[in-house]
Amino acid sequence: MSKTADAVIIGGGVMGCSIQYNLAEMGINKTHLLEKNVLGSGSTSRSQAILRMHYSNEVTARMAWESLKVFQDFHEIIGSTSGYTRTGYLLVVSDEDASAMRENLSMQKELGIDADEITASELSEICPMVTTLENEVYSWEPQSGYADPYSVTTGYARKSRELGCSIEDSMEVRSIDVKGSRVVGVRTDAGLISTDKVVVAAGPWAGPLLKSVGVDLHLKTIRHQVVLLRRPDDLVPEHPCIGDVIHDLSARPDVGGLTMIGVGEEESIGPDKFNQGVDMPVVERAFENMVRRVPRLATSLFRGGWSGLFTTTPDWHPVLDAIEGISGLYVAVGFSGHGFKLSPMVGKAMGEIMTSGHSKTIDVSVLNAKRFVSGGRLKSRYGMQVLA
Repeated sequence: MSKTADAVIIGGGVMGCSIQYNLAEMGINKTHLLEKNVLGSGSTSRSQAILRMHYSNEVTARMAWESLKVFQDFHEIIGSTSGYTRTGYLLVVSDEDASAMRENLSMQKELGIDADEITASELSEICPMVTTLENEVYSWEPQSGYADPYSVTTGYARKSRELGCSIEDSMEVRSIDVKGSRVVGVRTDAGLISTDKVVVAAGPWAGPLLKSVGVDLHLKTIRHQVVLLRRPDDLVPEHPCIGDVIHDLSARPDVGGLTMIGVGEEESIGPDKFNQGVDMPVVERAFENMVRRVPRLATSLFRGGWSGLFTTTPDWHPVLDAIEGISGLYVAVGFSGHGFKLSPMVGKAMGEIMTSGHSKTIDVSVLNAKRFVSGGRLKSRYGMQVLA
């Protein structure tokens, strides 16, 4: 194979597919997206896909808010469903974190985000199945919920193909070709694709690939487990999406009467060798913590689960940038377990960076690749890093 492209996107998860679609909308449709397995088979397929806007930093709050609008209007924009399901998002923090939560809420309101602090009595009216305890405070996002990663990823891919783009799965990237200080192509197991623009959106496989051209973004892969419970039939209505900082709990309802609980983080040995199942001690901890918050789940049944990978950066925020010193190399990596909800705006930002040199719709310059050595790391107001 010997081909040419205006740009090559490495990685066929939701980020890569969003980037390719947005490039096509900006007039760059002679692109090749390369996926080593099948579309969405990496971290995307194992995401909880919770959509919430509560963040400690304006850039991610804005990205989540604008992305939510895309998920809500996905059919009108893309022509297929995103699986957006509105459940509301409940954040629970201790009194010690109350000021942090209120600072975040103030920032959200300035951005126009639909979010409010609610009292325990108001929570009991909104979500009667959720238990309130002493010394905690709550925020509520009524428009939040979850979406379907497969539908979003394949929706972007289908639309990109309609716009003339090329998508090739089961194609492994061997190397990025760099001559002097410029990208000149990508070598795959099927041959060379000549191009002067490459964007790496390869999730947990990104680190080794970038290191092969001398770029170290200090990425780590973290194993994160997801436990499924079958709710009692009488639990109606279903509970909202929940972020419980006190119990280190992230949960959402799922179709078929299931509840999906994300819990546990440990450094992984790599994307091709990790245990993809769930550990029983983690299952027990997830069940206990969930029942503390929703006691009526005490009679739930364990229905399995899985493990996926977070690709983390030192500050648990992604890197969206052009790589200094290698012209034509771009990265969208390190989403640290909270990337799916940002994916529509990630695609737009990367498209703008690749076509005009900077992001216009939302300024993502604070998510630059140099911040880990230049002192510009972002900070979360909470200890629960994935909440960022």
